[in-house]
Amino acid sequence: MCGWPLLLLWGLLPRAAAGGSGWPFPHRTLLDSEGKYWLSWGPRGGRLAFRLEVRTAGYVGFGFSPTGAMAEADIVVGGVARGRPYLQDYFTNANRELRKDAQQDYHLEYAMENSTHTVIEFARELHTCDINDKSITESTVRVIWAYHHEDVGEAGPKYHESNRGTKSLRLLNPEKTNVLSTAVPYFDLVNQDVPIPNKGTTYWCQMFKIPVLQEKHHVIKVEPVIQQGHESLVHHILLYQCSSGFSDSVLDHGHECYHPNMPDAFLTCETVIFAWAIGGEGFSYPPHVGLSLGTPLDPHYVLLEVHYDNPTYKEGLIDNSGLRLFYTADIRKYDAGVIEAGLWVSLFHTIPPGLPDFRSEGHCTLECLEEALEAEKPSGIHVFAVLLHAHLAGRGIRLRHFRKGEEMRLLAYDDDFDFNFQEFQYLKEEQTILPGDNLITECRYNTKDRARMTWGGLSTRNEMCLSYLLYYPRINLTRCASIPDIMEQLQFIGVKEIYRPVTTWPFIIKSPKQYKNLSFMDAMNKFKWTKKEGLAFNKLVLSLPVNVRCSKTDNAEWSIQGMTALPPDIERPYQAEPLVCGASSTSLHGNACLELLLSFVVLGGALSPRSVCP
Repeated sequence: MCGWPLLLLWGLLPRAAAGGSGWPFPHRTLLDSEGKYWLSWGPRGGRLAFRLEVRTAGYVGFGFSPTGAMAEADIVVGGVARGRPYLQDYFTNANRELRKDAQQDYHLEYAMENSTHTVIEFARELHTCDINDKSITESTVRVIWAYHHEDVGEAGPKYHESNRGTKSLRLLNPEKTNVLSTAVPYFDLVNQDVPIPNKGTTYWCQMFKIPVLQEKHHVIKVEPVIQQGHESLVHHILLYQCSSGFSDSVLDHGHECYHPNMPDAFLTCETVIFAWAIGGEGFSYPPHVGLSLGTPLDPHYVLLEVHYDNPTYKEGLIDNSGLRLFYTADIRKYDAGVIEAGLWVSLFHTIPPGLPDFRSEGHCTLECLEEALEAEKPSGIHVFAVLLHAHLAGRGIRLRHFRKGEEMRLLAYDDDFDFNFQEFQYLKEEQTILPGDNLITECRYNTKDRARMTWGGLSTRNEMCLSYLLYYPRINLTRCASIPDIMEQLQFIGVKEIYRPVTTWPFIIKSPKQYKNLSFMDAMNKFKWTKKEGLAFNKLVLSLPVNVRCSKTDNAEWSIQGMTALPPDIERPYQAEPLVCGASSTSLHGNACLELLLSFVVLGGALSPRSVCP
């Protein structure tokens, strides 16, 4: 329902001595960089409750915005003026004009002011039935905040000047109550004085040796260790398991990843065992699951891959960031594994320019899951968390789950994807994947501001469409991905023939005349893309056969690979259920040369590894 029971606010105020209304707030984060504005929140039945603690004796503003800016925002302003609490529901239009909402949907539960701080607690429905309010879903929410040293007057709130900001959060992430003891041991995998080049994108790789353990242990929590001031420089970190047959000499030097002179030892590090991305916090494994260490099957050497994003080409940057792993000898019931699903990162992932909404799909096919699960775990695996990953053009990602042609509950989704906020989503309930199931990672992109093609690749200006599934028990499957057939994509723009055998990269067009001797990338950019052509191309790409990767831990492939046609019953887009008011790869994955060789295999080319990877 869209209503709210009447609250006796003054009856709550005597609790001020206790510092609040008495309700728990399991989530808490700092919104500003000076420690002046704290946000706490938590569920209150089918509603969501908030607590703001701000260093001011004036008003406090808080709200939700589609972009993180003031335009078309849903805002609440509150405080305590002359001993009386107040809370008012506002909204802004497209011109950022602030107006009081005729339907007041924020409800005060507690307010307090002292000589230094204002504290207010309030709650609201997730879906209020008010066109001026933003619905709160499991997707990323861009919260905005502000404060002023004066309270709201008759003319409304005064302009907050620089006392404002925005932060992306996931407000409906399930609670995790397991708190680590301070005595839990940990070890750090942290880069030492890495020089960051003055270029937009750098991937830095460094191998580490896991501490020698005499018996099996479980990693139970992983935290990012980000050098202060480098929060926007370090975009994501991946941790790979490497071959065990090395001496410690491989630990001597880090190197830029995917570089021709990268040490050969790095090429053995193909299995992702953990992933962190910008905006994410520490990750705790469920009480019955841990990341195994100390057995022959477990990592002895690992590769830390850090993606540095330096769009302004700053010089002289030195970084010391990485991961901290907490571990215990108190073994849990299950070993955790990670499966990378989606589009394998390749230039064959193509997105035309000038489009407000383009959809790509990466398929983890039923054939791959059938073979791997039947051999390893016929009773299925249980997914407990998912990280969804794309780059700057990404606007939404969904991980869809099918069984015998019927769509199951979404494994994970983020319809308001924020490139600068990517973290593992805990599933509210674990979801089982059985042999013969299939998964689709579905990504939406916006390229309205781009004049040239966007390609799959490493740079943040390139794109990805990936899901990292954390699950148990661990099986011998690390990657389940696809890429649409490139030749049929090129036929759309009129390409008739390419030079064969393929001996160069990117490969070269032979005919027709207007594309002759152009690379396929130049040909795609030469084509005159209109919105109509882009939509027709999108429809084609989603129907094309796909090339499949179904990879084991040791870099070998399960026998299911090559070209696969898509079942017609899963080519439709996911349709979200209506809201009820008041209801509650070349980059991140393995070495570029291997991915490049696979691309040549798709085209039927004949190349040796050394001809591509000197």
